[in-house]
Amino acid sequence: MTTADPHRLTGAYALHALPDDERDAFERHLSGCEACAEEAAELSATAARLGLGTVVTPPAALRERVLRRITTVRQQSPGGRADPGPVRGRPRARPLSRWTLAACLAAAAALGGAVWQYERAEDALREARRAERTSGGIAAVLAAPDARTRTVVLGDGSTGTVVVSRSRDEAVFMASGMPRPPGGKVYQLWFDDGGTGMRPAGLMDPGRADQAVLLRGAVDGASGMGVTVEPAGGSARPTSAPVAVLAFPA
Repeated sequence: MTTADPHRLTGAYALHALPDDERDAFERHLSGCEACAEEAAELSATAARLGLGTVVTPPAALRERVLRRITTVRQQSPGGRADPGPVRGRPRARPLSRWTLAACLAAAAALGGAVWQYERAEDALREARRAERTSGGIAAVLAAPDARTRTVVLGDGSTGTVVVSRSRDEAVFMASGMPRPPGGKVYQLWFDDGGTGMRPAGLMDPGRADQAVLLRGAVDGASGMGVTVEPAGGSARPTSAPVAVLAFPA
């Protein structure tokens, strides 16, 4: 930042290509330069659209292949070594009762491991499908022919962009540079129903400064949206002053 013109760094900032010291200095510059703040927000929104355009839908047979593969993977015994089986030509001695009990326990442990792996695979597949639906929904709103965008600079130097598609009756909120919320708190999104009340519209990931969120529910005539800090898990009604308020573009 000692030699570079800060007005020429909006593109690098939008692509997260600045070193930490230059990023910090540029963000201080943003607080006093409305033109750069608006340009950086627009470039960040464009970069998000381009990134979402590369989303790849996994094949429909992925789930079945994963579950089928799990049933064919041999589980190790609790000691970490597989049973070598009987030696050819040598009869297996009759096991004592305590070894019978140990074998039963080992089998139960192996079965438990298989069930655990199956449940973990099911959880991962459900999460992947939720992420796929969300990414697809975001991409559809951003690519809608009637998508309209509005960007604001927030008080802490971060930016918020809302994209609304009236034909899809959906909206997307994109944040750039959002500070981490306090411990045990989360950013919650709200629909502003024309001043008559705030309707819950989903939660943001508290661990990500840059993200795109598909607002939960239909736009349904809402005039704008807001962002508040709420207890983890969200609230039925806002419990704090908004950190961001955006009117929906006409």
